[in-house]
Amino acid sequence: MIRKLLASFVTSVVAVGAIATATPALAQDDTVNVLYAGSLVNLMERSIGPAFEKATGQHFRGYAAGSNKIANEIKGKLRRGDVFISASPKVNDSLQGQANGDHVSWYVNFAESPLMIGYNPKSRFAAAFKSKRWDEVLQEPGIRIGRTDPKLDPKGAFTVEMVTKAAALYHQPDLVDKILGAPDNPAQVLPEETLVGRLQSGQLDAGFFYSTETSDLKIPALQPAPELHAKASYTLTILNDAPNHSGATSFVDFLLSAQGRALLQQHGVDVIKPVISGNVQAIPPSVQAVIDAALQ
Repeated sequence: MIRKLLASFVTSVVAVGAIATATPALAQDDTVNVLYAGSLVNLMERSIGPAFEKATGQHFRGYAAGSNKIANEIKGKLRRGDVFISASPKVNDSLQGQANGDHVSWYVNFAESPLMIGYNPKSRFAAAFKSKRWDEVLQEPGIRIGRTDPKLDPKGAFTVEMVTKAAALYHQPDLVDKILGAPDNPAQVLPEETLVGRLQSGQLDAGFFYSTETSDLKIPALQPAPELHAKASYTLTILNDAPNHSGATSFVDFLLSAQGRALLQQHGVDVIKPVISGNVQAIPPSVQAVIDAALQ
């Protein structure tokens, strides 16, 4: 009798243990981990993510940061994901090939977003942005400017590039120093995913943002002269070591579909016809079909 009870107890424990270990695995199986450029936080978390979940029944889990920062974490094996969305094709290039860990075989350029100067409408400098040239306002004493790290984020590099071009265009050799200071100026350089929040809360007077951020969140903004234009070029790929490859494929199918592209446009992103780079043969058939449909 005791032996029967003991055997029954052991069987129950094993069964419970099996359920306990199986449950997280099941939860993981239908979760798609998307690593994306920090400029897309509002779009991904409030629009694309929820819409994807509703359309497919799968779960979206996002991680936002500077594109270069994410790439460095992938290469350093500090972070794994299923899908990677970058703000610059060059970032994907740094993940291709055996020397770079062979994390990416292909990617698709699917959208663009111009670089803007956004400002807080309650800032004491707000009126000046309506009457003066942007570079003149950014040189005002006491103005608090926010930007991202040029080493970790393409937007930070575009910012330095834009101000450098402005220095030549406006014949002000010291303009970069006056507006930005050192490249890693701690008073200005902030994580991309926190920049908008700091501006909206009044911690910053102005900053450098993509149009998807300023349009989506109704941030007053201005675009520099055409000679100074810089823009994000958003790319999308499925990482070669994606734990949930099928879920990643579903997410990419959704984002590049007519519904996904419509959501992008609603959030101020300039949708373009997809441009493929890398090994076309490695693209999942369903993704290729969606790309072909978008090209028609």
